[in-house]
Amino acid sequence: MQGTVDGFSYGLVTPLVAYLMACLGGALGLRCTTRSMLVSNSWRPGWLALGSAAIGSGIWTMHFVAMMGFTVRGAPIHYDKAMTFASLGVAIVMVGVGIFIVGYKGASGTALFTGGTITGLGVASMHYLGMAGMRLNGNLEYNTLTVAASVVIAMAAATAALWAAGQVRGLMWSVGASLVMGLAVSGMHYTGMAALSVHLHGSSAAPSSGDSPAELLAPMMIGPLAFLLIAGVVVMFDPLMVMGKPDWAPVENKPGIPAHADAPHTARRLSVRPRRRVGQRSSRTPQNW
Repeated sequence: MQGTVDGFSYGLVTPLVAYLMACLGGALGLRCTTRSMLVSNSWRPGWLALGSAAIGSGIWTMHFVAMMGFTVRGAPIHYDKAMTFASLGVAIVMVGVGIFIVGYKGASGTALFTGGTITGLGVASMHYLGMAGMRLNGNLEYNTLTVAASVVIAMAAATAALWAAGQVRGLMWSVGASLVMGLAVSGMHYTGMAALSVHLHGSSAAPSSGDSPAELLAPMMIGPLAFLLIAGVVVMFDPLMVMGKPDWAPVENKPGIPAHADAPHTARRLSVRPRRRVGQRSSRTPQNW
């Protein structure tokens, strides 16, 4: 029996909130990627790892916020906790690989294509692994062409977002890139959901294992969102995030002497010496005569 699927049981609330979560994770993650290009090599891995975790947490939260509005008539939905949180790990790892490639190789050419492709595949893998963790009294079936289209959307939009983040032209570029990343995740999610159909079994009994969406809501909101909040504090209180300038500069051979102190000091000495010479000549002339 074919099940009746509704992905918008709460109207536009869940799609809008889900999109905001994707944009939040994308903004923090891509801003960290931009920041990593402005620091020395010793700090770069930390910023890239923070960005990977932020993007992974954002897209994972977006997925399950959107799934709060997904229902199948006559079939209660539960979720397997292990597979659900495994999808979070897959998202962070695969997005991290793409972020590190762009962070070290630059947002152009082969590095950009490779990093964007892996990041997009990470988004798609998170989605379909999270769907595989769904438990209901029926089978999930997908349209192959629509699934392929969803993966292409994720890869193309992720590549565009990483390119924008790699331009390092200030805060507005990262904001725009996060909006693109939000579209990548949301567009991929709802395109993938359009490919889904549910074939219900004869009995309408609920599955014996798995957690309900309400039981997953608490760790979903407390865990990843708490991390996004901490990442947001780190990003917002870093002064160079808004300035967009590198925090390294060529080091002087003489430690402890500011590079900008030489010019004013030289100017003062040049302006004083001529006065001393004039004064000395005028005072010695009467004595020699």
